[in-house]
Amino acid sequence: MTVLSEAVLADPVALTRALCDIPSVSWNEAEICDEVEAALKRLGHLTTERVGNTLIARTDLGRGRRVMLAGHLDTVPVNDNFPTRLDGDVLWGLGTSDMKSGTALALWIAATVPEPKFDLSFAFYDCEEIEAEHNGLNKLSKTRPELLAADFAILLEPTYGLVEAGCQGTMRVRVTTSGKRAHSARSWKGENAIHKIAPVLERLNAYEAREVEVDGCTYREGLNAVFIGGGVAGNVIPDEAWVDVNFRFAPDRDEAAAEAHVREVFAGFDVHVSDTAPSCRPGLDRPEAAEFVAAAGGEFRAKLGWTDVARFATLGIPAVNFGPGDPNLAHKQDERVEIPRIRACADALRAYVEEQ
Repeated sequence: MTVLSEAVLADPVALTRALCDIPSVSWNEAEICDEVEAALKRLGHLTTERVGNTLIARTDLGRGRRVMLAGHLDTVPVNDNFPTRLDGDVLWGLGTSDMKSGTALALWIAATVPEPKFDLSFAFYDCEEIEAEHNGLNKLSKTRPELLAADFAILLEPTYGLVEAGCQGTMRVRVTTSGKRAHSARSWKGENAIHKIAPVLERLNAYEAREVEVDGCTYREGLNAVFIGGGVAGNVIPDEAWVDVNFRFAPDRDEAAAEAHVREVFAGFDVHVSDTAPSCRPGLDRPEAAEFVAAAGGEFRAKLGWTDVARFATLGIPAVNFGPGDPNLAHKQDERVEIPRIRACADALRAYVEEQ
């Protein structure tokens, strides 16, 4: 008997719990994708296409515009928090906040709104919680972008029921210093590369992060050391040392501007960019986004962090984050979601997509 029965699909809370109780740590999404695919194929108003463990479903009603609802299927590794448990109005367990409660809402809308006021697409994708190269949405954006085509997208990431617009960009760089090896008993014969790291750390300590308002949303940037290394042996003056720095940048900078800023901060040092992902502007000036903000209660704020809304932005699709989970509980052992929050977000989404 399928886990995602008709009765489960009709209740966003039951659906959240059912999805959370299917194990789907990154790289192991086949079972949950099978269940979602089987559930959607029973519905006559949707067409589906599966690429690996990413599933796209869509209505084709000839409406004047199309909205995408997207949620990832994977979770971080289990941390003594699987399966779920229900305690009053709180559902505890892995994935409850990030982001199966949001993904469940997309699946619930797909199952229960056969004639929306605009055409809908749904993306249920894998490998979001690991390196970007494996992300199912990222792969589709490069190989099958037509499957993601839409006029507006809602990424059901945890936002605690508020619209979170845009996202910060993120960049990691390695700042390297060079020296000259020598025996530590004759240190004056060498140049200590670790000692040369001190000015890098001083610049980070003195750095004043910008606070930037973009389209009514306030983003705070950050430049921080996240790893440091160097050394050869206990009796050797090291000839190389490094600091890995993470730059979270506001959406008024693109990746080129972000890199230029980091290189300016560390002028005089060897700087290598190891990873980067673009920022995304709020896009709340677009009528599609403004309409959704109104349906969701009218409140919005900046997304402090990076999400896949940036992938939609690179395709020219405005997108926002909206989901019932609390982002502060993502990846924590005590991850949980409030049942009233699930129902409130479900009501807002249904009011937005359904013909009145």
